Order: sequence, then C-alpha cells, then structure tokens
Amino acid sequence: MSKEKAQKIKLLITDVDGVLTDNGVYYGENGEVMKRFSIRDGMGVERLRKLCQIDTGIMTGELSPSVVRRAEKLQITHLYLGVKDKLGRMNEILAAHGLTWEQIAFIGDDVNDLEVLQRVGLSACPGDAMPAVRECVHYQCQERGGYGAFREFAEQIIQLLKQ
Repeated sequence: MSKEKAQKIKLLITDVDGVLTDNGVYYGENGEVMKRFSIRDGMGVERLRKLCQIDTGIMTGELSPSVVRRAEKLQITHLYLGVKDKLGRMNEILAAHGLTWEQIAFIGDDVNDLEVLQRVGLSACPGDAMPAVRECVHYQCQERGGYGAFREFAEQIIQLLKQ
C-alpha cells in the first residue's frame, strides 16, 4: 500500500461474513440468532472517521438484523444489505456519491468480492481469506476475519496518512 493511494480514499467499504465476523452464525428455529463482531474493528471505524475523515460502509449479500444493529451502533450510514451483485452496487454508490474507484477502499474475503477488490484504490483481505482473494489484494492482514482484520487495515491507512 502506498501513501499516495491512501490519500485518495474517502470511503472504506467492508464485507461482513469473514471480515467483520469469523464466518460463523448462530441459527435457531426462527433463523439467525446472532453473529460475533470484534469491538476492535468498531474502534477502527471510529478512528478512520475522526482521524482521517474517511467514512465506512458495509456491503453484504445477507439480510441480517445483527448487521443492521452493528451499523447503527457504529453510526455507519452506508449500509447495503442483500447485495448479490457487488460490482453493480458499487457502480451505483460511486454515481450517487460522486466518487471514483480510486477513492474507495474495500476489504473482502471470498470470491464474490473479487471484482470489487480488483477495481478499488486500496484493497485488503483478512489473513484467512480464500486463496484467490489473498492473491489479488494490495494488503493481506495478519489478523483473521472477526478478530481484528478490519482494524488492522484501518490502522495501516491511518499510519500512511500520518506520515
């Protein structure tokens, strides 16, 4: 990752399952009961906003009440649920907010994230991402999904911008 790329970032969008969570979900007879999120990742959202004026968004293929609650807690207003075509949705987001691909950072972990990861200005994945994803990103986190990978990526951006 370079300082030059980091300076252009206005919005960091994250996948949920496998990035903000450990890929696990608890189900009961009525569906999803809960997901586990890292508090450290939440601090990464806050630090990006306050120290760098970089907004955070969430994009997931799931329709998860747990994700809605987590986004509310972190004051994330860019929330995109039930997204099956992430590239198409990203194009809509860029147009709606007057942004370019180089102004977006994205962290994802699986093959459904590849098209977006290959186009954004900065891309990252957790340390336990799928091999194809690990091969295409600008930054591979040491931390696993759900255990601080988002925070690690956020801190890398913050450090580049503080240089």
